Amino acid sequence: MRVVVLAMVGKLLEEDAGEVRLPGEDGEISVLDFHQPFLYRLRKGYIIVSSFTKAGGAEKRVPIKDGVARMSGNVLTVLAAQ
Repeated sequence: MRVVVLAMVGKLLEEDAGEVRLPGEDGEISVLDFHQPFLYRLRKGYIIVSSFTKAGGAEKRVPIKDGVARMSGNVLTVLAAQ
């Protein structure tokens, strides 16, 4: 899936990922490829983006204060406050 994380300062992250974990208002949510469309409120925490390659997995963490995540068409877009 394509992951795009946007904030007031600009684009924080844009890359392909195998899994993304989001700090949801009701608890952590894990998003995989071709997840059902959703709109979800986020709380303070880290967006954890896991990329899977032949050489192994890499993980990136993006800290946020709050935000909104939208999954549609295998693209996860996050509007976040830092």
